[in-house]
Amino acid sequence: MTRVFISRPLPDSVLAAAHDLFDVTVRPETSPLTADEMRTALRDYDGVLPTLGDMFSADILGGASWRCKILANFGVGYNHIDVTAAQAAGMTVTNTPGAVTDATADTAMTLMLMSARRAGEGERLVRAGTWEGWHPTQLLGMHLGGKTVGIVGMGRIGQAIARRCHFGFGMQVAYHSRSPKVLDFPAIQKASLLDLAGACDVLVIAVPGGNDTHHLINADVLAAMPTHAHLVNIARGNVVEEAALIHALKTGQIGGAGLDVYEFEPAVPDALRALENVVLLPHIGTAALEVREEMGLMSVRNLQAFFAGDTPPNLV
Repeated sequence: MTRVFISRPLPDSVLAAAHDLFDVTVRPETSPLTADEMRTALRDYDGVLPTLGDMFSADILGGASWRCKILANFGVGYNHIDVTAAQAAGMTVTNTPGAVTDATADTAMTLMLMSARRAGEGERLVRAGTWEGWHPTQLLGMHLGGKTVGIVGMGRIGQAIARRCHFGFGMQVAYHSRSPKVLDFPAIQKASLLDLAGACDVLVIAVPGGNDTHHLINADVLAAMPTHAHLVNIARGNVVEEAALIHALKTGQIGGAGLDVYEFEPAVPDALRALENVVLLPHIGTAALEVREEMGLMSVRNLQAFFAGDTPPNLV
């Protein structure tokens, strides 16, 4: 029977579906795979279902003839897998697009509201027992209605965020992407990222991870933003130059930030955690049971199609 290795625990419904089809081994730990664990999985299993943080680099994938023929990634982002090296080693790579779109867009809106309305500060005030009651100038934040949201990357997730902003909050939408988009809502495409940064009240990052977007949001972009503007990142942590962001937040160069991802996660710098004008979430962008179930089932369907000799529905 086909042997499949699942790198971390997944929802019960996903594991049940996988066990119905394959001889499955589920690694009980929740941390990323070590180099030795990755090589063992590639050597001993026909397919591997990796997750975020399982760094299948060229160093891991090269230099041997592996039993594994498919990496069925759990997640839409796959910058932790060197796809070129995997293909050179005779492996197919798949992912789970679509399932994560709405959940990730909802998380972006959560961060936008929490950051703009200073909700994190307010909750800390109440929990500390130091709230002295309502008064007219307490924790004055920024109202999102009528403001301009700038979206970096207008793919599935970027468009889902834009729709929520435009139809739900009456915001103006601007964006920067590699090509013009045909959209079902009004939006202005900006010629450059700096133009976009300078024109928005909230800048939302919705680009894939990888070498092309590493430190895309740097000191120059942050300096171009208005001093009241907020930055929101639901993409990948290393898209933002974290040291430059900390400086911008400390010096009042921007008004605030909302982060679900971090450059060196799970490490979050003390300097970032000490700031009041940033909302910090523990990478919960898709952390809804229904979403994680669908992601897992998409991974299983990719495996099922591949081992049946068909083209997986979600080839990278």
